[in-house]
Amino acid sequence: MLRGLDERARCAWVGADPEYLRYHDEEWGRPLHGDRALFEKMSLEGFQAGLSWITILRKRPRFREVFSDFDPDAVAEFGPADVARLMSDAGIVRNRAKIDAVIGNARLVRELAPGELDALMWSFAPPAGGPRPRDFADVPATTPGSVALSKELRRRGFRFVGPTTMYALMQSAGMVDDHVVACWRAA
Repeated sequence: MLRGLDERARCAWVGADPEYLRYHDEEWGRPLHGDRALFEKMSLEGFQAGLSWITILRKRPRFREVFSDFDPDAVAEFGPADVARLMSDAGIVRNRAKIDAVIGNARLVRELAPGELDALMWSFAPPAGGPRPRDFADVPATTPGSVALSKELRRRGFRFVGPTTMYALMQSAGMVDDHVVACWRAA
């Protein structure tokens, strides 16, 4: 548990970084809906694989700018010139496989009916009201739900959607609420 300058108890992973504090207090664990919003979350979580989330969070404004605010229809139209542009942009994570995955995933989202990505992802959320973690050591890296979501997305052709990445998405998008018992954000 961590107490900030405002004396609020928070989940220990937050640390003292002001952007992490804001993210924890205002975004993490709050229900997020909408195909575009969840496509953005899936894309950023994919970029985070192997890196720290604060790195992605600090680069998020630039990611939004260069990926057309994560509009799946716009990103689905990206071609080789866009990939070259993205690979030369120091403001984002320049990983060819991850960039290609975001573009490919956008094409898959575009093929879905409006609201289908949202409904699909949320169908793997566990029932609300389960036991709250006492401390961060009680928070799993994966769950049966994140494994099943990953498997279904992969079956549909999505990439960079492994079980750990999908559990991080489920946490950040509020599909699960892993704020620890003593955290002021705990429901």
